[in-house]
Amino acid sequence: MPPIRVMPVAGARPNFMKIAPLMHALQARGETFETHLVHTGQHYDEAMSESFFKTLSIPDPDENLGIGSGTHGEQVGRTMIAFEKVLERWRPDWVVVVGDVNATCACSITARKLGIRVAHIEAGLRSFDLSMPEEINRMVTDRLSDLLFTTDALADRNLATEGVPAERIHRVGNVMIDSLEAHRDAASKLNLSEVIGASLLAASAGPELEDGAYAVLTLHRPSNVDSRDVLQALVRYIVDEFSSERPVVWPVHPRTRARMEEFGLWEDVVQSDRVHLTAPLGYHAMLRLNMRAALMLTDSGGLQEECCVLGVPCVTLRENTERPITLVEHGGASLLAGNNVERIRGACKQLLASPPAASRPPLWDGHAAQRIADVLCAFEE
Repeated sequence: MPPIRVMPVAGARPNFMKIAPLMHALQARGETFETHLVHTGQHYDEAMSESFFKTLSIPDPDENLGIGSGTHGEQVGRTMIAFEKVLERWRPDWVVVVGDVNATCACSITARKLGIRVAHIEAGLRSFDLSMPEEINRMVTDRLSDLLFTTDALADRNLATEGVPAERIHRVGNVMIDSLEAHRDAASKLNLSEVIGASLLAASAGPELEDGAYAVLTLHRPSNVDSRDVLQALVRYIVDEFSSERPVVWPVHPRTRARMEEFGLWEDVVQSDRVHLTAPLGYHAMLRLNMRAALMLTDSGGLQEECCVLGVPCVTLRENTERPITLVEHGGASLLAGNNVERIRGACKQLLASPPAASRPPLWDGHAAQRIADVLCAFEE
């Protein structure tokens, strides 16, 4: 039988940790699969893209579309135009997309129009909030996919409710946790001071950070950073109140830094000796921070999942989440708090007073990518 021609697509940094275990699982099958990796270039900064490929041992892409930044329409349109040419050149049996970024949706549409089968990793996740561009990407991709690989029973239920036939749904676990398990030993060996010191954006005269005694903050979603009033309230809470009790490490997303400078908030944070501002961190460094944090405050879906398995209390700075399996009410480590300071304060106090235990949903065992490879093999038999 000729090899199964698979074209995995990576678009942005959240995809890299998901695509790495898949590439390794497919390549481990020898001649069973022929892989052609496409990087759309949605994240074009070296710290947010190329360094992740090196750390995660992802092979160099066969194609880099170089899409770069832009509005949602610009990114989707440019990706479809460029990806169509790639598909006509390679003619894969399968296009495999991950997550919910613009490239996920754009490449699914393009492949389906050319009659090429689509498999979606992390299918069935729903926030039920159509104001989120990612929710639209998820829904469109799932509607077009021939195989839908899910992380948990809640995602299965969402797809069944939407009328997806059961034979197309395959619960395989979470490829993000595949990467976590593969790299946690390497991350744990990193020195905390060196991790912070190598990426500091401003000198801090504050006390030395100690494992288990600091919090981590990440912000990047428009709902949190694009409004002056919202971002100012969050900054004032972190700088004036929260950090006085517990130092904060804040890897700053480029979008967030730009808004902070625009709104005149950057210098206020720089001057705090209790908030350690860093550039975006590599995968190992960020995992090291998360593993030993007393608390995570984040609007990142991937960090919610890591906290769930690591048992790190997580305040999710969103009104909803497409990953409800990570919430305390489902056995996870996260509480939803939105961007309301009163709710954030209450969630922080609750989680610090009663830290949740680590919780590992079924099949979050580090072998999701191997199950995906199994399904692709069985489909071709």
